[in-house]
Amino acid sequence: MFDDAGVRGWLHVAELHRPSASVAIDPDARLPIGSVYKVPLMVAFCRLADAGLIDPRRRLTLDPTDRVPGPTGVSLLRDPVTMSLRDLATQMMSISDNTAAAAVLREVGADAVDAMCRELGMPGTHIHGGVVSTFSRLVAETGARSLDAALARVSDNDAVVPAGVYDPAFKASSTASDLACLLRAIWTGQAASEESCALIREVMRSQPWTHRLASGFPYDDVTVYGKTGTFGALRHEAGVVELADGSAYTAVVFTQAARADNKLPRADAVIGAAARAAVEELRGTQGT
Repeated sequence: MFDDAGVRGWLHVAELHRPSASVAIDPDARLPIGSVYKVPLMVAFCRLADAGLIDPRRRLTLDPTDRVPGPTGVSLLRDPVTMSLRDLATQMMSISDNTAAAAVLREVGADAVDAMCRELGMPGTHIHGGVVSTFSRLVAETGARSLDAALARVSDNDAVVPAGVYDPAFKASSTASDLACLLRAIWTGQAASEESCALIREVMRSQPWTHRLASGFPYDDVTVYGKTGTFGALRHEAGVVELADGSAYTAVVFTQAARADNKLPRADAVIGAAARAAVEELRGTQGT
């Protein structure tokens, strides 16, 4: 399926409450994860709030100088915006607001996120400076004069992308198996307090994008929770699929397209198709 879509794929799909029942393709390979880093950031934020170390209701004012490039949310706005930390965290998860995520990361700190990942058994996950450091390194690695020029270079099929662009060493990165572990902790209430885990599930359910993971499960009685991530030729999603019979599956799919085009519908759709095939495989082996 990945070959037919023109991508290389990495996958980890497992029964939520029986994680040993899984379908996986290179699940421990570490890749840049784009905006999927916002999931561990959200968990670390909630844990600090649970411990009373962050007030989620504290209001921040983000000036135009705080804007981080992005296609949604505060990133698009031109005037000062005042919002609570909790609402900024909701923005970063639901519509993948880069400016909101940068503000939350400044409050939480990358070290706190990495420490949380180690505590939850996610050794391959490091978020560094989130999207801000990813963008700055992309400009440096491509030798471009601006972020727009750097992004144009990595989306040009006639240009050679510098080797370091997709190196996970200095970018927000993880593995499919790590993210499956984190999703399971969120759904079983082990990642943070039950109230916080419920909030994370709620905002992941509110994500409006249906072209990746959700496209494989286009039914009203199936609920898909997810967080997409995109960086150059990389297209990912990490989420949970709940079926009508109450069964649930963690689903993490990473892809890297052979072509650099910004719009590759088949590369998006194969994320949902591969996850569905894996879920059907697991359902077919139940009781055997």
